[in-house]
Amino acid sequence: MTTHHAPSRCDALIVGAGFGGIAMLHKLRGLGFQARLVESAAGPGGVWYWNRYPGARCDVESFDYSFSFDPELEQEWHWTEKFAPQTEILAYINHVVERYDLHKDMTFETKVISAHYDEDSCTWSVTTDTGEQITCTYLVMATGTLSVTKFPQVPGIDDFEGDTHHTGAWPHSPVDFTGKRVGIIGVGSSGTQMVGPVSEQAAHLFVFQRTPNFCVPAPNAPMDPAYEAQEKARYRERRAYTRETASGLNRDMHRVSALAVSDEDRRAHYEESWNNAGFGFIMSYKDLLLSDEANQTAVDFINGKIREIVKDPAVAALLTATDYPFGAKRPSVDSRYYQAFNRDNVTLVDIRSAPIERITATGIATADADYDLDVIVFATGYDALTGALSRIQFVGKDGNVMSEKWAAGPRTYLGISSHGFPNLFIVAGPGSPSVLSNVMVSIEQHAEWISGLLVHARENGIVEIEVDLDEENAWVEHVNDLAAATLYPKANSWFLGADIPGKPRVFMPYSGGLRAYRRKCNEVAAGDYQGFVLRSASVVGQ
Repeated sequence: MTTHHAPSRCDALIVGAGFGGIAMLHKLRGLGFQARLVESAAGPGGVWYWNRYPGARCDVESFDYSFSFDPELEQEWHWTEKFAPQTEILAYINHVVERYDLHKDMTFETKVISAHYDEDSCTWSVTTDTGEQITCTYLVMATGTLSVTKFPQVPGIDDFEGDTHHTGAWPHSPVDFTGKRVGIIGVGSSGTQMVGPVSEQAAHLFVFQRTPNFCVPAPNAPMDPAYEAQEKARYRERRAYTRETASGLNRDMHRVSALAVSDEDRRAHYEESWNNAGFGFIMSYKDLLLSDEANQTAVDFINGKIREIVKDPAVAALLTATDYPFGAKRPSVDSRYYQAFNRDNVTLVDIRSAPIERITATGIATADADYDLDVIVFATGYDALTGALSRIQFVGKDGNVMSEKWAAGPRTYLGISSHGFPNLFIVAGPGSPSVLSNVMVSIEQHAEWISGLLVHARENGIVEIEVDLDEENAWVEHVNDLAAATLYPKANSWFLGADIPGKPRVFMPYSGGLRAYRRKCNEVAAGDYQGFVLRSASVVGQ
């Protein structure tokens, strides 16, 4: 599926056809920019194009995990479940692309391999794997925070004679696990979502766990018509509210300390959050990510829930996380994950005490046992936040190479742009709230803000937009200081790049919340885009 007669020169080239790329294309095109989008997949959807595994579902309520730019769209579209499954999210994305005729500016099955900035013309020259050269004034990277899959570094992966799948690159046709012995490696979000559905099909399911994960239930249900009518009647109000919360959810932080209430009241509040909040459980109290003592109250509650649900005390103990704070890794929102371990055909394999030594022709060999399998599923996640960007050779001003500049960790201003790489912008990049928020709200805020900057440049004869180095350094320091004041650094998470061998251990997202971040971005814009050096053609030519 490839766009014909796509221009080799455009005002803005957008890379990536997930929510971020679609938001940017729709916004820029509506503002009169000649915009083009390229995408490596055969269709739009981003992570939802690839993540087709059983149980794949959003951890944000459907009403909030959707575009807000068209009131008619949000009124007409019907979500069948409170928390949409992958199939429905992808159908929604395809509907949006068709509804607004975006496909005519999209080129699929095309991967960007390099981008070079020309200082004389203030343009980017972009090379794709198809051999095409595209020249653009603005290059917008909407490649996503979770788009490059990673596999464990275990000997013998190619030796296995059965079927192997990665949750982040799932086949487009259903995978039938009926009567098969299945191994799932990893208990992050995708692993915990898969366990329930696969356990109901497989003859036996082995779940290979190195580090237990904190899971909270998804309060999912078929969409109630009365609830749908109620929320659609107040949709504009709901949108305005989510834009001003710290998380981008329809649920703000409970502005009370977990230590300032009685044990009875705290448990009652946790029960309410457990049953209704989903991902928002982390906002049950204002200090859960600031105080070890406060966090421990949430850990105790969740671990108590595990012991209530899982019948075998030994299995419950293995599923109990004890060595990092709740929320320091992104909590998983599951569909009966813990309940699956009560099934006779599910075995939890502790690979912390007995690591996987190799994958064999017939299965997985750990330090103390061999497991014969028909199917191995790698639920081992992504090279998060910087993975897709690191696979493109960016050469900016004065021969700056981004991979060299970012060798010790990503460096951006507002998570949007990086000094030395003018006219290059990142949607929901490192240094922005992105993965610590409802990313849809973060994406739309970036699409609106970047578009506003480009309109400002057009109206004022600006041809080059570059981050001031001092402002960038100050922002990176600010992001680091905020993270250091939280409990986030106490977990070996993908927020820090700790799951990728050799990757710098740097906390990458902005942890100050969407509300504070939005205010900062608004202040920058109101101050004539303070922190950016805006150069006219006459200045550049000097």
